Amino acid sequence: MSTAATPTPAPPRRRDRTTYLYLAVVLAVIAGAVFGLLAPKAALEAKPLGTGFVNLIKMMISPIIFCTIVLGVGSVRRAASVGRVGGLALGYFLVMSTVALAIGLVIGNLLHPGAGLHLTAAAKAAGAKQAANAPASTVDFLLGVIPTSLFSSLTAGAVLQTLLVALLVGFALHAIGPSGRAILTGVEHLQRLVFRILAMIMWLAPIGAFGAIAAVVGAGGWKAIESLLQIMLGFYLTCAIFVFVVLGALLRTVAGVNILLLLRYLAREFLLILGTSSSESALPRLVAKMEHLGVSRTVVGLTVPTGYSFNLDGTAIYLTMASLFIADALGNPLSVGQQVSLLLFMIIASKGAAGVTGAGLSTLAGGLQAHRPELVDGVGLIVGIDRFMSEARALTNFAGNAVATVLVGKWTGGFDRERCAEVLAGNAPFDERTMLDDHAPAPASEDPDPTSTPTTTLTPAAG
Repeated sequence: MSTAATPTPAPPRRRDRTTYLYLAVVLAVIAGAVFGLLAPKAALEAKPLGTGFVNLIKMMISPIIFCTIVLGVGSVRRAASVGRVGGLALGYFLVMSTVALAIGLVIGNLLHPGAGLHLTAAAKAAGAKQAANAPASTVDFLLGVIPTSLFSSLTAGAVLQTLLVALLVGFALHAIGPSGRAILTGVEHLQRLVFRILAMIMWLAPIGAFGAIAAVVGAGGWKAIESLLQIMLGFYLTCAIFVFVVLGALLRTVAGVNILLLLRYLAREFLLILGTSSSESALPRLVAKMEHLGVSRTVVGLTVPTGYSFNLDGTAIYLTMASLFIADALGNPLSVGQQVSLLLFMIIASKGAAGVTGAGLSTLAGGLQAHRPELVDGVGLIVGIDRFMSEARALTNFAGNAVATVLVGKWTGGFDRERCAEVLAGNAPFDERTMLDDHAPAPASEDPDPTSTPTTTLTPAAG
């Protein structure tokens, strides 16, 4: 007599321990703020904790960008599709930066936040110091995209240099053909290693957030920002309008995705940015999460790194409102023509500076120095609150890049709408341990050559 075979029970799902990690980050931010208020001098000594954590994250950015772009470009059947993705992305970045700039101009002219403030000797000195750190010219910026050597971009930490080298390597592997598959497989294994190291570093996030917040609050305190709350609140409001109204409407219309669900999916990354005041700290996780969401590897590999240098929505709003604030505070308001010419110059000058803490302030000083040098000293008026404004512009830049990745994927056929709905509904959770999964959407334009050897697919480690 035969007996029916009993089905093997499914292994229990492992608890996501990273939930406790991000709860610890929240507590660390609160504790850091309290510590900064109660013991400001001691809190300043905690700044290296935040700086060290951000530096650890930056250490991983170049390898992650390199692996992502090489794998995306190297596996594309038609090289022309890479140019199409890149062209659409750059065109979108230009349009949205202009929209962000226009919104900042409108609200800044309505609020006139700088009226009634006076420039002190200390603020004047602070402005002059920031002008000395102003970014280089546009020509120097373009020449700086070329690295010293093929491998120096991986150690210099320059996002655009890494992007250039990774594109060259990807196209070279594409030209090699089937014999380059072994190299692609090796890069896939390297990507797994890099993401695992990143997952280990992330456990230091609470320490980094505590040190960063404690130092900021300890240095400024609440009295330092009382007289400047108007521009801060106005800037926060402008960023919120841009993200939820402009980007939200665009995302819903083009891709059919709810902006609130997307932001909830990226909640941990926003928390990380809030603690470190740098959108660069969340760049590697954005790459992994956008692929998991259903955006093709090629679109993610090209759009995310490029967006970190060219899609400066939050920075555009900041430069706009800060310039108007300084001009009003010094009693020398800008005409409409001066506003447009000055701010277009600063948008160009800021390329490559996105995500770097404090870069917006030096970019602002550089733009004023080049166009209205009599306003440079006024930069010192906002030095005390720049860190708090840096939080908002970093969050806005990050949200803009996430939305841009989905939109470019939709326009180029590299977006899996069903997969996105499944992920946003919580039915396909992101693997926090490896930051990689076996889902790799492959639109028709990215199918590998059927005559070549298929690429090895990596799946998450079991234990």
